[in-house]
Amino acid sequence: MKVYKSDEIKNIALIGGAKSGKTTLVESMLFDGGIINRIGTIENKNTVSDYREIELYRQNSVTSSILYTEFEDKKINIIDTPGFIDFIGEIIYALNVTDTAFIVINAQNGIEVGTEISWRYTNKNNNPVVFIVNQLDHEKAKFDETINQLKQQFGGKVTLAQYPVNCGEGFNEIIDIIKMKMLKFSSEQGKYEETDIPDSEKSKAKALRATLIEAAAESSEALMEKFFENDTLNLEELQQGIKSGLINRSFCPVFCVSAKNNTGVTRLLEFISNFVPCSSEMPAKKTLKGKELKCNPKDNASALVFKTSVEQHLGEVSFLKVYAGEITEGMDMINGNRGTKEKISQLFLMSGKNRTKVEKAVAGDIVATIKLKDTNTNETLNSIKNSSDIIEPVVYPEPVFRTAIKPVKTSDDEKLNVALNGMHKTDPTLLVEYSRELRQIILQCQGELHINTVKWYLNNIYNIDIEFLATKIPYRETITKSSKSMYRHKKQSGGSGQFGEVYLMIEPYYEGKPDQKEFSIRHRDEINLDWGGKLIFNNCIVGGTIDQRFMPAILKGIMEKIEQGPLTGSYTRDIIVNVYDGKMHPVDSNEISFRLAGRNAFKEAFKKAGPRILEPIYDIEVIVPEEKMGDVMTDLQSKRSVIMGMNNEGNYQIILAKVPLSEMNKYSTTLSSLTNGRATFSLKFDKYLQVPSDIQAKLLKEYEEQEKE
Repeated sequence: MKVYKSDEIKNIALIGGAKSGKTTLVESMLFDGGIINRIGTIENKNTVSDYREIELYRQNSVTSSILYTEFEDKKINIIDTPGFIDFIGEIIYALNVTDTAFIVINAQNGIEVGTEISWRYTNKNNNPVVFIVNQLDHEKAKFDETINQLKQQFGGKVTLAQYPVNCGEGFNEIIDIIKMKMLKFSSEQGKYEETDIPDSEKSKAKALRATLIEAAAESSEALMEKFFENDTLNLEELQQGIKSGLINRSFCPVFCVSAKNNTGVTRLLEFISNFVPCSSEMPAKKTLKGKELKCNPKDNASALVFKTSVEQHLGEVSFLKVYAGEITEGMDMINGNRGTKEKISQLFLMSGKNRTKVEKAVAGDIVATIKLKDTNTNETLNSIKNSSDIIEPVVYPEPVFRTAIKPVKTSDDEKLNVALNGMHKTDPTLLVEYSRELRQIILQCQGELHINTVKWYLNNIYNIDIEFLATKIPYRETITKSSKSMYRHKKQSGGSGQFGEVYLMIEPYYEGKPDQKEFSIRHRDEINLDWGGKLIFNNCIVGGTIDQRFMPAILKGIMEKIEQGPLTGSYTRDIIVNVYDGKMHPVDSNEISFRLAGRNAFKEAFKKAGPRILEPIYDIEVIVPEEKMGDVMTDLQSKRSVIMGMNNEGNYQIILAKVPLSEMNKYSTTLSSLTNGRATFSLKFDKYLQVPSDIQAKLLKEYEEQEKE
């Protein structure tokens, strides 16, 4: 396999809605590049990209595939992404490690949910964008309507580079505005014949050519001057203008294909080869310390592990984007995140499950390796000379769906833990939390389809039967006023007995609260609780009524009750405890006596101190189409949310609110139903607030019944 130079490598991501034809388009691109000798289909379950068992079963992509093709002495790395929003993590990493996004659109349906969401993420990542209108051979294909939707949704930067002559069944003719020729495709071999534009199309083609040249000229001042001087641009200047326009996102060309029939794909590859920027022409990648990694093979090597997968017969495979320098087989590297040493045993180019061995990868390339000992997704590998550099990691969205999970057979507990940890390693958007507080395994992910995919893997790959349960809410307990209590623990059973008596006063804690004046504080312990908030433990004992050696036991007893609060068994927080008096026995007093006395005295005082249950409040951001905003607002208000503000983003409104986590169960499903899947949302923890009185009463009753059972 030839080792390509940095300026001979193009990296593209295929994104867009489900069923837009991305996987089929990849087949034609690999065929036209000579990587495969026949074009597979979804129906025949023989595509290069969708080869995993779950994808063959569902007949759609659930994870990205990293592939490549060769064309006109260029290597084109392609990441084929899933179309469902539940797998958004796959799209996000693809946009981070490639340079240009190709948004594929189904010509029958026009702009869909996936199109809008894909565009939104290219905006966030500042990717150049090319639109591909696919399935133009279908009898219901609507090219003109699709273009009008694109311009209305994404603005004047949408510019035709091609348009179909005979859209619909029999589609095989394209007017190419860049070449100013008609391209006629005669077979599935991808080859075409160039002819002059028919007289019936010349006027339209000239007008579109003028628009294209003007859009290209606007990408730089130098080209604008040449355009004003000559009223046109030559081919070299046009190429420069299109590339500049792509890089600064002032220009989004539209191409026409029928991926199924391999119509227009060869010309698309020509455009990628000659017009799409390579990594060395894009802004430099940065490290966490702000250092720029220019795409220069002569620099020290730096690469980001952006994906980990498990492949049959290979085991764990790590995919690398080389941002600087060169990586060779047998090379020793340093994990910048951990400081550990790694050896690159082998390097591969992957196309689905197929692999091609290479000896070297240069800056700008994407390769795979195996048998890394201690390097995970989103970690940096460096040459020895720049071992501490850490490349800015891919930032994944916060989870929007929570569920508890447990195996049907308790004997599968350990097996389930291993499986879930392995799945998180290959999918960073799937978070696994083993909650000691809630006594549940909590899965957090991007939606119901995502969680159903997890279930499929557990059932079919790991052979574990599981069930999903409602997720408990991590409530907190606190107090609103001070109270006093005492408790005497006394037990006699033959020999030495147990005796401990504790008097204490508890108060609510808040930042800056002055110390109480009733008792002198001899010693103060300030404990930052693992679950948030504080416990202040004041030793106010004078006169030796309780020996100092028993104070840690009293604190231990109080901590036991703080970890399992008196109201609902939830964690307790933000309390000051003042131990001011007590009694002990010269023989019967011991640590267990004072631990039990402290715990029960705290419990009694807590119940008299205006106890309140706190609930987690989250910031929610909902991006919703304008026409659906009223429905979404009404639904949010029914969930006890507080609307904090609104912004707009094109034809979308952004609703900012604060909402209790308890009201967010399956909200992704509700929101999708309200907006036909067009809205998205994100959640981020904000703080704890008191629950309303009626909800507190309900929670207390539920806990009481649970304790009886």
